[in-house]
Amino acid sequence: MMEHIMPDIPRIYTAVAEWMACMLFILPVKKRFQKWQTAGIMAAVLLIQSVFLVMTDDIKIYFWIPCMIVAVFLMIVFIYSCCEITFTDAAYFGMIAFVVAEFMASFEWQVVCYFFDEAMTNWWLCRGLFVLIYGAIALILYKILRVHMPKDGKMNISHREYISAGLIAVAVFAVSNMSFLTENTPFSGRYSFEIGNIRTLVDLGGIAILYAHLIQCRELRVRKELESVQNVLQNQYVQYKQSRESIELINYKYHDLKHQIAFLRSEDDPKKREEYLNRMEDEIRQYEAQNKTGNKVLDTVLTTKSLYCAKHGITFTCVADGTLLNFMDVMDICSIFGNALDNAIECELKIPDKEKRLLHVTVSKQKNFLLLRFENYYEGNLEYQEGKLVTTKKEKEYHGYGLKSIRYTVNKYDGAVSIDTKENWFDLKILIPMREN
Repeated sequence: MMEHIMPDIPRIYTAVAEWMACMLFILPVKKRFQKWQTAGIMAAVLLIQSVFLVMTDDIKIYFWIPCMIVAVFLMIVFIYSCCEITFTDAAYFGMIAFVVAEFMASFEWQVVCYFFDEAMTNWWLCRGLFVLIYGAIALILYKILRVHMPKDGKMNISHREYISAGLIAVAVFAVSNMSFLTENTPFSGRYSFEIGNIRTLVDLGGIAILYAHLIQCRELRVRKELESVQNVLQNQYVQYKQSRESIELINYKYHDLKHQIAFLRSEDDPKKREEYLNRMEDEIRQYEAQNKTGNKVLDTVLTTKSLYCAKHGITFTCVADGTLLNFMDVMDICSIFGNALDNAIECELKIPDKEKRLLHVTVSKQKNFLLLRFENYYEGNLEYQEGKLVTTKKEKEYHGYGLKSIRYTVNKYDGAVSIDTKENWFDLKILIPMREN
């Protein structure tokens, strides 16, 4: 058994550990550049980190902390340069990666020094253990972290979460390296392996805490998104109830006016009578623009939207068999048609030429499937990311829930949503397996 003296970790080992820790967060996330450009950035950063850490090996103790801050900053810039994420999210991942790198370097060097004394003099054995232990740790952590990493890498970290993660990382680093700065504290180690044990175990605990923090942040994002979708669903249902009440009032008014017209037809002056009656009929005709599809919920939604379209110069046409929707819940019908029509109408309002403001809805049966189709004319370019339509609104974080709500509702019925764009026509198709009422 070797003497209990452990030399300092080679700085090149620390550089590789920092680089590999960053790769744990870079690999699962969508890249900012093409593959060959990303590979070039990876190689350049590995070289820069290695040169920087090796050159700062013998610096004075009071320069050590600033150099570590620079090393962390390089890791954050590395993640941000490779991934299509915000700098805040990159900083969050960088803090976790730094603690991971500290653990990886400490654990590998402690194991090698304790069990493989001959590795200090055998170049091949030393490098082989280096690759084996680093590779095993990186693979295990990659499998664990990837499960809770968002596919787009966007955590949307709040300031409070960001600060709490930073405090955890700073605390872990301070406690794990306290013995290297001074032995005159109740928590400092006295011997090299004792110092190594403290560093390795504290870093491992830090990884566990930050991992729990990552899971919590991810769950909060999912919960907020689900709440937003639920709010959209609820708002569409509230709109439906308000529209139903408004249409009922319009129907009462319409029938009252019909009686008034019948009375006015008894006017003795034919010319005056006809002129007045024609004007009244023209004014109230639009309020009879009710859709009779066979489903009262659909009738209400379509009537409300058609009146809105008529007011804003949008040509709205509809061919719908509402009886096909009888197996669906009221709120689900409101959600699908309300969101789809709201998105289409919003698109049409951006078109200056009112002759091009066209919107068509189809509800039909295709074999054993219910087919819902929403077609509208659009101008400009549509953005897609990973096959999904990206909102064109400036505050992207707070929009785009219309389509998410539609997909969420359709999934309840084991249906599918598809979007097609061709020759300035936006085509939203929904297929839902037919069920018994």
